[in-house]
Amino acid sequence: MGFYAKHVFPRVMDWMLRGPQHQAERETVLRSIRGDVLEVGFGTGLNLRHYPPGVTRLTAIDVATMLPLRVARRIAAAPFPVTRTELSGERLPFPDAQFDCVVTTLTLCSIQDPVPALREMRRVLKPDGTYVFLEHGRSDDARVARRQDFFNPLQRRLACGCNINRRIDALVREAGLEIRSLERYVLEGAPRMMAEMYRGAAGRGEG
Repeated sequence: MGFYAKHVFPRVMDWMLRGPQHQAERETVLRSIRGDVLEVGFGTGLNLRHYPPGVTRLTAIDVATMLPLRVARRIAAAPFPVTRTELSGERLPFPDAQFDCVVTTLTLCSIQDPVPALREMRRVLKPDGTYVFLEHGRSDDARVARRQDFFNPLQRRLACGCNINRRIDALVREAGLEIRSLERYVLEGAPRMMAEMYRGAAGRGEG
């Protein structure tokens, strides 16, 4: 990991994603979370303050440790036990059906192989559990989608692997998860290519 990816980008990302608008988005998507929770793509721990009282334990994974001192302070302030592990989402070392809930927020854009990772999330989710997601992705507007395709190579370089043109609902379904609710909207105040949002919940489905 180079200097930019280790020191510069995490600070920029943390600053951008901890503003009031993104905090409100986190509050909304996490309000139903409960029990033993797995968060894939923990980042700098910005979700921690928004988990409701029903959460009893959080297992947090990410491929890298970003801003470790800042993250440690956020974990220490959490009202429930947090275990953080540096780990890729494509292979999870947890038993089948372990977690009540699985969470991703602004994560599926950066996972190298999102469908295998989602299949792993499905595997470790309890039969009656819930996967919730808040993601940006491909626009339904063909003109915007073309711009996303054009600028995606540059975006991947500037944002350390983030893709802006992934069809999030299609990835979730391809992994075998059954979408229970899905909201599509454009986040106000952000560039349209980056602001096409997918917020929803899914279950394990059949099979």
